[in-house]
This record gives sequence, structure tokens and C-alpha cells, in this order.
Amino acid sequence: MMKLAILSALAGSAAAFAPAATRASSSALNAFSAADLPGALPPVGFFDPLGFAEKADEKTLKRYREAEVTHGRVAMLAVIGFLVGEAVEGSSFLFDAQISGPAITHFTQVPDGWDALIVTFIGAAEAQRAQIGWVDPADASYDQPGLLRDNYYPGDIGFDPLGLKPEDPEELNIMITKELQNGRLAMLAAAGFLAQEAVDGKGILEHFSS
Repeated sequence: MMKLAILSALAGSAAAFAPAATRASSSALNAFSAADLPGALPPVGFFDPLGFAEKADEKTLKRYREAEVTHGRVAMLAVIGFLVGEAVEGSSFLFDAQISGPAITHFTQVPDGWDALIVTFIGAAEAQRAQIGWVDPADASYDQPGLLRDNYYPGDIGFDPLGLKPEDPEELNIMITKELQNGRLAMLAAAGFLAQEAVDGKGILEHFSS
């Protein structure tokens, strides 16, 4: 069951990257530099101890931010998948409730065929995301792999079914910062979940209850 939850989380993460019919535009999204980059909060401020942002040009910085926000979104879904999957294992109608154990073992318990279907779905969604934000490799220089479009703001793939995206630039920066902070925390949490379950073979919820 846990495996199913993880797979569902992965599939959900890919679905979150699927494009909407229209994309909102904002002048705030067109400006992109380390000086006014959302995501910095006191008391830490702009945390870049190794100077990656300082050494990066605008295009490289955009790729860094795209990677961060995307991994943060996947991590947030993964954390939910860990907790929900372990909570419902043995009681779900899916796969005859046969998937059990720590979340990191669930994927290998999924019946043959389902894993391929999920991977195909994720790949298709990611391809759509790439079409929105990435320059066609045929049109990009060989020394600029993964080049993002000039009018693309990292993470802005047009997925806003509830219309929550603010029109005001300052409010938008606040929302972006909140997403980044939650994504950063989730990346640490997901890494901790994976490491802990790999070390002792116990589920996260089992640790909470012990």
C-alpha cells in the first residue's frame, strides 16, 4: 500500500507540472536577478555560502531556481505520500491491500505494468513542462544545455486551477517565497524519511508511535 502512495505522489507531482490552457503574465516575472530573487528571509537572508548565485549569469541562475522549485514541489508531495501511504497500508482497496511496510519498499511491491504506466505518465507530463519553459535543444547552443526561454519564469507553468496567483508583484513574491520555504523543508524531510527507513527498515509512522 505504501508503494501505491509513493507512486500516487510521484504521479501527482507530474500532474502538478502539466500546463494550463493559459498562463498569467506579470511584469514581476520578467525581472530575474539575484538582487531581488524571492526566497530570502531574515535572519538568514540570501543563503548562498558557496557563491553559486554570485558566479552565475541570469540564464544559469534561472536554471538553479527552476531546479529548486521543481524539487521542492516533488518533495512536498513525497512527504505526503510517505505519511498517507503508511497510514492506509493494509486497508486500501487498491492492489488488494497487499502493499505494506516502510514507504521506500512500496514501489517494488506494485504489480507489474502499473510501474510502467506511472513512469509513462510522469514522462509525458514532464515533456509538456519542458515545452513550456525550455528552448528547443535544436535552437540552443551546445554549451548551454537546458536553456530556459527568456519569457519563462522558473516554476510558472500556468497551473493555477483555483486562481490563487496574486496579480500584485509584492504579493506574488511573498507567495513564491512561501512555496520555496515549504519546498526546502520538504526536501530535508523527504531525505530524512528515506535515510531513516533505509537504516532500520521501519516506517516513519512506526517511529512516531514508538
